Amino acid sequence: MKTALMFLVIFLGTLAVSAVAGAVYQAIGTWRDRRRFPLPGHLVRVNEGRMHILVTGEGTPTVVFESGMGASCLSWTLVQPRVAQFSRAVSYDRAGHGWSDPPHGPRTARQIAQELHTLLDATGVPGPYVLVGHSFGGYVNRAFVHLYPNEVVGMVLVDSVHPAEWENPTPEQVRMIEVGLRYSWIAAWLARLGFVRFCLARLARGSPRLGWAAASAFGVGAASAVQRIAGEIRKLPAPILPIVRALWSQPKNFMSLGQHVAALPLSAAQAAAVSSLGDLPLVVLSGDHHAALYADWQHDLTQLSSCGRHVVASDTGHWIHLDHPELVASAIREVVTATRGN
Repeated sequence: MKTALMFLVIFLGTLAVSAVAGAVYQAIGTWRDRRRFPLPGHLVRVNEGRMHILVTGEGTPTVVFESGMGASCLSWTLVQPRVAQFSRAVSYDRAGHGWSDPPHGPRTARQIAQELHTLLDATGVPGPYVLVGHSFGGYVNRAFVHLYPNEVVGMVLVDSVHPAEWENPTPEQVRMIEVGLRYSWIAAWLARLGFVRFCLARLARGSPRLGWAAASAFGVGAASAVQRIAGEIRKLPAPILPIVRALWSQPKNFMSLGQHVAALPLSAAQAAAVSSLGDLPLVVLSGDHHAALYADWQHDLTQLSSCGRHVVASDTGHWIHLDHPELVASAIREVVTATRGN
């Protein structure tokens, strides 16, 4: 009995020491990251927190980039400089991601659109706006135009999610949301204790086993998703990758991601509230990798506007703006030009 108690005390003591050491490692790493990777734009007070925004170029209309779920302004690294050559270009970090503070309030498309509008207004970035949304960003674009219809003059959807995909989730999708919430909460705690940072540091040094083993502990589906996302992120320029690893070492990213996932059905319904964009210039970009149903949904998005056009990109994954940044920039130029002609 005494021996078992002794082993329990030793185990708990070792666990406590490891947790403290991990938290210290995380704190030191976070401090170093702030010195190594200064924000590319600037922070602006929005409601109860600060949000990061990067404004480049000049001219109207203003092109506003909306990232996919979990992504930051860095995902537009290859496109924004191209767009800044012919118009004002704006990327930003949603609350909880990138350099922005953690969120206050639900991560629904409508809430995010309201925060974006407040950010643009507080920064003094004038409209009218051409909205460019990737994946989940398409939901935010539609919520934005629903709230501020007179300020939007064009839209580009980059492999955007269709409302039908999440508006009425199946039992399997409900389980996916529940699992996603649980994993996000666990991952946030692992980040607080420095484990995520340690795994990403090992990955950067060419030792991915620990990271893949940790992802696999969440199940085959989670490991597959992590590998798929990592494959997309590796398409960014090499100097950007350490910054992405630093940002994803922070627990706020996982907490915000979980909140996004939890609100998916509501966000889909808010996007679906916009059934028509009238004659708004619209380009829908999708990849050629989609199954038939998803491909049909992409074509359906084009029907939002009488001036909609569908472009199918070949040899691309979900992140078309990393595979073919010139194609995305060309679609944006097309919409910007159309708005200037009106």
